[in-house]
Amino acid sequence: MAKIEVNGATLGYDEAGSGTPVVLLHAGIADRRMWRGQVSALAARHRVVVPDLRGYGESDLPPAPFAHHDDVVGLLDALGIERAALVGCSFGGAVAIDTALAYPDRVTALALFGAAVSGNRWSEEANDLWDTLIGEIDQEDLDATAAAEVRFWVVGPGRDPQDVDPDLTAFAFAMDRRALVAEQALSAVDVAELDPPAIGRLDELGMPVLVTAGAADLPDVSRLADRIAAEAPNATRLPDVPDAGHLLPLEHPTPVTKALLPFLP
Repeated sequence: MAKIEVNGATLGYDEAGSGTPVVLLHAGIADRRMWRGQVSALAARHRVVVPDLRGYGESDLPPAPFAHHDDVVGLLDALGIERAALVGCSFGGAVAIDTALAYPDRVTALALFGAAVSGNRWSEEANDLWDTLIGEIDQEDLDATAAAEVRFWVVGPGRDPQDVDPDLTAFAFAMDRRALVAEQALSAVDVAELDPPAIGRLDELGMPVLVTAGAADLPDVSRLADRIAAEAPNATRLPDVPDAGHLLPLEHPTPVTKALLPFLP
């Protein structure tokens, strides 16, 4: 792990390989460790940079206002990278899309796995699924909240916990527990959003876009992948990956890597 100064914050990141640059952006319930299954394979062909977003993992959180998409480009600047492909999962996908819209000349390609999109609203179906699977929890109880989020996102609504590798859920719980602390801290900082948000601007994504999701993830996530693929001009929609929840690259690294290798420039 290395650290670097970006826009007044110190970000933790990993770097491996050489070749065309690729930046891997983690989910909001995780940190950069969720990409452990992709780094070695991608580093055989690419310069792979895997940061913790500001406030998460080993990146700090100064009290000054900031935007995650500005940090991504600040990281590229600090590392002397002119243009890079961005690979994002969940919230990391939203950050990748926002970066591509705010700085289109800096992004060569987008690969999105169960991506969120800024400005999108979850359906009533998703809210009902939470109520059915989880119900009321004490938001101040971080252990209970992390366990609930792992059940909802990592296991997913269509699977039972016993259907999922316990090592995966234990690792996801540890990452999510840490991410919840980050989210509490981030709630006290002015985090700027892309304006206007990405949900109405997907047709501006002119670079190649690869989109997929986990088949065991929320139906909303798969539908959002469909929308990205329908509206981004140069998008490829891969079939949802069977038996995979929201942390698709962590749960099933092989199909993710196989999708990325021929796609990345």
